[in-house]
Amino acid sequence: MLSEKEVLSTLEMVRNENLDVRTVTLGISLYDCISDDLQRFKENVYAKILRTGQRFVSICDNVGRTYGIDVVNKRISVSPIALVGAAFSRDELVEVAQTLNQAARDLDIDFIGGFTALVEKGMTHGDEALIRAVPKALQTTDRVCASVNVASTRAGINMDAVSMMGSCIKETAKLSSDKDGLSCAKLCVFANIPQDVPFMAGAYLGPGEPEAVVNVGVSGPGVVKMAVERVLGKDASLSFGDLSEVIKRTSFKVTRVGELIGREVARELDVTFGTVDLSLAPTPNVGDSVGEIFQSLGLESIGAPGSTALLALLNDAVKKGGAFASSHVGGLSGSFIPVSEDLNIAQAAEEGRLSLEKLEAMTSVCSVGLDMVALPGDTSAETVAAIIADEIAIGVMNHKTTAARLIPVPGKKAGDRAVFGGLLGESAIMSVPGSGCSDGFMRHGGRIPAPVQSLVN
Repeated sequence: MLSEKEVLSTLEMVRNENLDVRTVTLGISLYDCISDDLQRFKENVYAKILRTGQRFVSICDNVGRTYGIDVVNKRISVSPIALVGAAFSRDELVEVAQTLNQAARDLDIDFIGGFTALVEKGMTHGDEALIRAVPKALQTTDRVCASVNVASTRAGINMDAVSMMGSCIKETAKLSSDKDGLSCAKLCVFANIPQDVPFMAGAYLGPGEPEAVVNVGVSGPGVVKMAVERVLGKDASLSFGDLSEVIKRTSFKVTRVGELIGREVARELDVTFGTVDLSLAPTPNVGDSVGEIFQSLGLESIGAPGSTALLALLNDAVKKGGAFASSHVGGLSGSFIPVSEDLNIAQAAEEGRLSLEKLEAMTSVCSVGLDMVALPGDTSAETVAAIIADEIAIGVMNHKTTAARLIPVPGKKAGDRAVFGGLLGESAIMSVPGSGCSDGFMRHGGRIPAPVQSLVN
């Protein structure tokens, strides 16, 4: 049980430290919607989503009001469309995406994820059709998110899929050039994608999941920052071990809040409660930044020497504290470092203190990867694919989830500003050293074999 002091400190987090439940995501299986008739399939999908999710938003709002804690985003994830819609062509899958979008609009859902293909070991016709449908699907919808898993530690890296994603991202950016390539913010390329991600753009309902399930994504970088500053204000000589303990205890409290809200929503909906994703997910607001935690712990800026070590400490402490607080931990669970979505990180990139190379190094220990990174618009598809390959290799070799959400901003160059709006924020466009030097490498294709650590049986 929490003591009176701990209850009061949690209330302080809610009132003054930006504590919220960043997302409650309702996963809905679409396997019983499968049909080789497009119209029937779309009707089945729309009806299933509305039937399962009709009370979802109101329940989230009511539970949030009851406990005085905002549920910022209400989202839905569905079974991978490349699997349940494998019979359809590229253009038909665009129509499926539009059906998902309409369902999300009618339910007042913020985003719907699951326009997804799992191609780590090879591509079916359905997978290839979905990848080719992504640019148009994201252009013609405003709430659909797409993800493609191109690698795993068990399978290696599907470089043919990586190459396709380089071209896919370029085309997606081109079709939304009037919005600084905004559609790319709804597209994520993964290695080792979990089946229960509640955060967009990677959310989908994996093949091993229940018929319907509630997964929760908590947040709280502002809470962690304030906790660190409080203890350092009393004793500036605290060791890293002491500071790790403070972050663990804070993460425990944040996660308990997410667990409470998620279980209540699942109970009201009469569906399974799944997992809590412990990730520290920042926003563009002052005081709600992962980058500010780095400054509180003694670095002048994220990106300075020591940043990777500090991120490793932060990620480890968050996982340990959160794992003790929740019966079922899942998703990504760590610390996000999305450039445009974190005001402090975006400033570091703009002022040259955080480079693309340092950001990539930090992703070896962070929760996701190269997230919301704006690139020059003339970055070639081959270079984009090679950046993805580098990031994905980190995940494969380290048996962890990594991802790339890259935005080559049409018509803009390094140092210019890209503006995406809302929680997606804005940032300076980062330079790409060696741009254009990877074409020969990307021409080889095939599959980079799985590392020896895949042999775990």
